[in-house]
Order: sequence, then C-alpha cells, then structure tokens
Amino acid sequence: MPSYTVTVATGSQWFAGTDDYIYLSLVGSAGCSEKHLLDKAFYNDFERGAVDSYEVTVDEELGEIQLVKIEKRKYWLHDDWYLRYITLKTPHGDYIEFPCYRWITGEGEIVLRDGRAKLARDDQIHILKQHRRKELETRQKQYRWMEWNPGFPLSIDAKCHKDLPRDIQFDSEKGVDFVLNYSKAMENLFINRFMHMFQSSWSDFADFEKIFVKISNTISERVMNHWQEDLMFGYQFLNGCNPVLIRRCTELPQKLPVTTEMVECSLERQLSLEQEVQEGNIFIVDYELLDGIDANKTDPCTHQFLAAPVCLLYKNLANKIVPIAIQLNQTPGEENPIFLPSDAKYDWLLAKIWVRSSDFHVHQTITHLLRTHLVSEVFGIALYRQLPAVHPIFKLLVAHVRFTIAINTKAREQLICEYGLFDKANATGGGGHVQMVQRAVQDLTYSSLCFPEAIKARGMDSTKDIPYYFYRDDGLLVWEAIQTFTAEVVGIYYEDDQVVEEDQELQDFVKDVYVYGMRGRKASGFPKSIKSREKLSEYLTVVIFTASAQHAAVNFGQYDWCSWIPNAPPTMRAPPPTAKGVVTIEQIVDTLPDRGRSCWHLGAVWALSQFQDSELFLGMYPEEHFIEKPVKEAMTRFRKNLEAIVSVIAERNKNKKLPYYYLSPDRIPNSVAI
Repeated sequence: MPSYTVTVATGSQWFAGTDDYIYLSLVGSAGCSEKHLLDKAFYNDFERGAVDSYEVTVDEELGEIQLVKIEKRKYWLHDDWYLRYITLKTPHGDYIEFPCYRWITGEGEIVLRDGRAKLARDDQIHILKQHRRKELETRQKQYRWMEWNPGFPLSIDAKCHKDLPRDIQFDSEKGVDFVLNYSKAMENLFINRFMHMFQSSWSDFADFEKIFVKISNTISERVMNHWQEDLMFGYQFLNGCNPVLIRRCTELPQKLPVTTEMVECSLERQLSLEQEVQEGNIFIVDYELLDGIDANKTDPCTHQFLAAPVCLLYKNLANKIVPIAIQLNQTPGEENPIFLPSDAKYDWLLAKIWVRSSDFHVHQTITHLLRTHLVSEVFGIALYRQLPAVHPIFKLLVAHVRFTIAINTKAREQLICEYGLFDKANATGGGGHVQMVQRAVQDLTYSSLCFPEAIKARGMDSTKDIPYYFYRDDGLLVWEAIQTFTAEVVGIYYEDDQVVEEDQELQDFVKDVYVYGMRGRKASGFPKSIKSREKLSEYLTVVIFTASAQHAAVNFGQYDWCSWIPNAPPTMRAPPPTAKGVVTIEQIVDTLPDRGRSCWHLGAVWALSQFQDSELFLGMYPEEHFIEKPVKEAMTRFRKNLEAIVSVIAERNKNKKLPYYYLSPDRIPNSVAI
C-alpha cells in the first residue's frame, strides 16, 4: 500500500503548540484518503517550535496530491494551534510543500494547497477552483469593512483586538497594550513621581531635564542642547520626525504679507525676497490644516490651545535651511504679527515653539496615523478579502501587513478613542484629531504615496540645491530597491500586460482599496483597476514602501526628536501671542505642557519608538509562502540591494553629529506593527 511521509511544523511563538487531536486527509487526482490521526506513542506531538514526521499509509494510489486537509478536535480544553507548514514525501520520492502560517482554532480545519503560486487562470481542475472560491467567501465573512468615524478610510469591523480573526491578532496582546506600555515607559524613564502633577508648571527650561536626563541618546541630547537655534529648527523639516511638509516656495502667499525689509537681515545674497523666491532659495511650511480645529477640552481645569502657523524658511549660503518669518495664524492682521529672527529673543523663540507644537500634531495624526497606519490597514483588509493564499500577490504582500490591522484596532480601543490615552496629553485630543483626519483625507492621493512623485511635487528633488535632505536620498534608494524587487516578482507570474488586466482577483483587490479604503473618491487618484505590469509593480511598491520605509521614517525617531518637551510640545496652555515685545521666559514656561502631560507625552514617544520583540525587517521573509526558485532568487537579490544601502548610509553617517538612520533597511520593519 502507498505510504507518504508527512512532516508537520508548529510555530515557535507563544502558545503555538497544541495537545488536541490532529487528523490529516489527502486529496489526490485519483481519490481521497481516509482521515489519519497524527500521533506518536509516548510522545508529545505538536509542541511549540516542533517539526514532527509521520508515516501515512493509504489503501490505494491517490494520483497527484492536490489538497491536504488538517482537522483539529478537542482533547481536553480548546487549544489553538499555529501550523507553519506541511511537507509530503510521496511514494515516488517527490517532495511537496504546503505552506500554511495560520492558526487553527477551536474544533477547526484548514485545507491547504501546495506552495506553488497560481493565478486564477492557472487553475483548470474543478476542486482547485472550488477551494479558491470558498477561501475567499470565508475570508469576506471574517474581514468586513467598517466606518470608525465619518470620512475616515474604512477599517476592520472589530470593536476590540480579541474580536479580530485569530490569524491577524498579536501573538501576545500584552506586548501591545498601550496603557501597559506607557506605564512601563514612565517607570523605565523614572518619571512616575511627576505623572499625576497635572496643572503644575515646570520652573524653567532646565527643569525639563528632570524627566529627560535619565535616558538619552545622541540625537535627543543634541536636541536638548541646541533646540533654540534656528539651524536646528530648520534641520528638522528635512530630517526630523516629519520631513514631509516642507516645500519650495514658488510664490509668496497673500495670507503671509512678508516684505524684503522685514527679512533683509536674514537674506545673504543681496537679493530681494521676491528674487530669492525666483532663485529657489525660499521654502514654506503651512499648517492650514489646523485652522479651526477644536482644542482639547477634556480637562476642565486646563485650557489648551492650537495655532495654524505659516513658516517661511531660507536656504543660506551654507545650503542650510533656517526660518526667516513665522505667522501664527492664517489670517493676517494687527493681532497676528509676523515674527522675525530680528525680534526680541523670547518673541522669536515662542513663535518657533508654536510651529514645533503644530508640527507635532500634524505629524502624529496625519503623517503617522493616517498616511501609514490607516492606509496600510486598507491594503491589508483588501488583501485578505480579495486574494487567496495561493495568489502570488498575496504571498508577496502578506508579510507587509503583519499585525497592522491588530495595532490599529488596539489604537482605536485604547489610544485614539473617546477618553483614550491620546486625550491625556495632546491639544488635539478630545476630537480634534478626528477632525484633522477628516480634513486630511481630502488631500490623500495615490501620487502622494509614490515617494519620488511626492518629493518632486514639493520641489524638493534636487540633490544639488538641497544637499542635506537625507530622508529624500535614503528614501529614493529604498524605493528603487523595492520597485526592482516587485518588478521581478510581477515578471515571473505575469507574462504580459494582458495577464495583469485579466486577473480578476487582482482587480478586485485594487477596486476594494479604491471603493472602501478611499471611499470611491475620484480626486484621490487611486486606480480602480491596473492594466499593465509596470503599473502593478508601482502599486505593489506603494503598498510595501508605505508599510515599511515610510512608517519607519516617521515613527522610530519620535523619542529622538520629541523627548525634549520644548522642542515638540504636545499641548500649549496659553493662546498664541497677539503682539510683539511682551513675551517673557516665565510666560513661555507657563505655556508649555505641565508636568503630568509632559510625562504622558514622554512615555508615549518612548513606547512608540521601540521595535517589537519579534521584529522582522525589510527583506526578511521567514514565512516561506513562496516555494519557487525564481522568486527565492529575487528575494536574495533584494536583500543584497538592501545590504548595499545599509553600507551607503552607514558610510554617510560616519562622524556625523546628527546621523540619519531611520531609512537604513536594517532598521525598517516589514510592516506597521507599532
């Protein structure tokens, strides 16, 4: 009688093993086997991290094996099991791989296909077509769209983390409990004693060191020592936490009535302000999005305030970017003066602090939350709903949506919800952050997620004109490496553009993103369909780059740049000044966050800057969804390209007082998971 050697690999994460009964059936072209209990006498099968082998003898020849069915039945208590893969050695000596990388919960079953990636057109056998269809039908019931707030991109239909399908939950929920992590952070930072001191102001700038010096690093310490300098202020627009707002100013806006006479002492080329604009030396950052947003009112004992500044910057003769004019609100007028470097020291300093605070709000809510977290979740939900596990695009992208839906669900449960942690320290808490996202969605376009296009649209693409824009330089290297890789994978499975156009599952995936994620907004520029291999490669690059590199660039520097509170105040306790010559250092300190809010803020930026314990970085694909040699070779080339980029960045950073490493591939996680 024919005999098969079955090898079963159990996951190595927490609670992956099982004591339940595991049954296996084989479905071949010539027949189906009986159910076989996989069990060795006097042996603990399916332990965490184990790879177990079994001999399965069948009554008759089964032909070519098409499916493997795994059933789990209760032994004592319900016991989830994480199955990595199964391999079969056939009676003829052939090996067949069946990737799984999924949980089997309760008294459940999973039906697996072999690991060769297949488009729908490749499946001619009825049983395989049926399996493909059933998998998507099941997933579409599990992964449902939901509107969390009007105007937001749609998210997963789940009230809390435990409501999610088991396959996309965190291995251990403790590791991503925001309340726990923030509390731990404050304990690690030795700031617990200040935590409850809401409404209590610091004495002076140096007083902030009480919550800072216990844990510091090269960049954060440098920020503390140089935050008042114009050079440090300007540098952050290029290489800080939010390097996506600065744009070349091609025409001075009417709402900022600044003149050459006002800024003459800042201009170094003996040109008028208008001439400097024409020469491309003037840059602008406009926080118009914040205009009219409601400030946090959740604490009746503390008034909190927002501003919507416009900041004009200048590229000096050393090619460094410095601020030359700041207006703190959008409508010019006597009570909205334009602050200048030539003003009194504390006038100018407070104006810059207001810009830094506004930048923090836009960074957290738009650059970080909306444009990486929420967008990546849209890609993730659409992926699970429309692409079966056998599809090459599913195999390519699944690593890049790992834990994304889970972290966002946890955030909606604890962080950005009503009365959540976000409300504790942020002036945009209490609903302002929701208003911001609703506004910003209108400007969320596909082209703005295409990194090279986004850089060019802001006039920031010239390395000669703007030589110190490391976010741009490193981002372009990583974008190109990802695009080369995706183009290779697309070329393996799609022989021409027609195959792309006729792949209905792919088209359904793209349409789901457009219709549900982008709410069918034509102005978003998101494609409703994809008709060429080149456009498919670009689309896949957008998905991977957004989830990996873009998120890394705007997330993991938060402790570096925001831990020195005066450099990134999460709230301001007095309104913006309406006149010059009246600001004192005491006023500034009383405007900055109180002790309690400072501690919550510090705990947040520390916790958000940490990598996951089991972090997987760009180019790492330990789950072998692909088994074909050409794809594995493409992955090897991808890793080599990324390693070369790591070396280039390391060389550039040598001896730099402010190294830029957020886009070094060895520091870019595969997915948005924190």
